[in-house]
Amino acid sequence: MNGIEKITGQIGADVQKEIDAALDQARAQAKEIEARYESQAQTQGEALRRKGEQDAALRRERLVDVARLEARKTLLAAKQDLVGQAFDLALKKLLELPDQEYIALLAKLAVAASRTGREQVIFSQKDRSRYGKQAVTMANDMLAKQAGPHADHTSMLTLAGESRPMAGGLILRDGRVETNCSFEVLIHLQRDALSAEVARVLFP
Repeated sequence: MNGIEKITGQIGADVQKEIDAALDQARAQAKEIEARYESQAQTQGEALRRKGEQDAALRRERLVDVARLEARKTLLAAKQDLVGQAFDLALKKLLELPDQEYIALLAKLAVAASRTGREQVIFSQKDRSRYGKQAVTMANDMLAKQAGPHADHTSMLTLAGESRPMAGGLILRDGRVETNCSFEVLIHLQRDALSAEVARVLFP
């Protein structure tokens, strides 16, 4: 029995060694697999992190670009509004001139725009009643001086019987031909030409 026990004991020991060796090998493979997957997970995680950072950076850059564009639009609109206000202020200043300066301005406009010296001068209702006769008389005096002492002074500007809706200035009418010298039109005509210059003054 002792011999059989020894043999079976030896077999058992050998089997246990094989089992232990198999377990060790399995554990080693498991650790290798675990390490490989952990490495892959880290690599993928790092790749995802980098991609996330790149996406976030790209989105941030786009948002900054959009914000800058909106800021430029807002600034441009504000500048255009201020330029418009500057021209509105110019109109206001013209309308607030002292009476004699305002009359002289109307007369100069009439003289500058007159082609025949026989036009009818149309004012706004307020200007016609307050300044019309004086402005037309002054304009005729100026035209007479330009023409000289030997010129025919029978052709003169006349005050029209009608008025037109305008803030200030005048309209010259010769038959069917009208020359609009209202302040609104004159400022509008100058706006395109002077807007850049006004902007340079306002925003050096």
